[in-house]
Amino acid sequence: MNTPHSGPPGRRDLILAMLRSSAAPRSIASVADELGVHPNTVRFHLDALARAGRVEQVVGDSAGRGRPPTLFRPSRRRDPAGPTNYRLLAGILTDYLADEPDAAAVAAELGRSTSPALLADSGQRRIPTKTRAVSELVEMLAELGFEPEPADGRRTREIRLRNCPFQSLAEQHSEVICSVHMGLMQGALATMRAPIRVDRLDPFVEPDLCVAHLAPVRTGERTLS
Repeated sequence: MNTPHSGPPGRRDLILAMLRSSAAPRSIASVADELGVHPNTVRFHLDALARAGRVEQVVGDSAGRGRPPTLFRPSRRRDPAGPTNYRLLAGILTDYLADEPDAAAVAAELGRSTSPALLADSGQRRIPTKTRAVSELVEMLAELGFEPEPADGRRTREIRLRNCPFQSLAEQHSEVICSVHMGLMQGALATMRAPIRVDRLDPFVEPDLCVAHLAPVRTGERTLS
């Protein structure tokens, strides 16, 4: 059984491969002739490739009267939908940071400095109640893939996280990854000027559970964003 990765290439992939292997831009008619299909079929696929930014149109030389032909060639830029490997990059950076003497402190600070950009509105805002602050924090964590359990309003003393979006890295370098996570939560609450803070994060309390513990902000501790 063919999979999307192992099966034969589709017609759109064939057209793109033809353009990439050609020394000069190609017309719709020439591509259609080579593939043995109707020009409208080629036009349909070329329009889709152009919308995706994978091919571009150029104007050919006119051989006589009339409009010059429209030709197509591969885009002269990287394919935005091409393969990525952010997992490898994250592993390289995590391995490097893990060798630093203050790896946990640096990782937590990175998380704190990143979290303001992750909030729905990190501009000027009123100081939230504890309930509102917890609600916003849970919403941010849900969007990041932590699958937090619903919090219990004013009585909330912990946030239970049922998923780790960086599970494999956390198993290798929990000191770094868990510190980033704690920093993200601390930074978000500080940006809100919330009356609570994340006091500690207990990772892997259960195979599918990490627990962030909340505590009141101490006098003089609140940071204005």
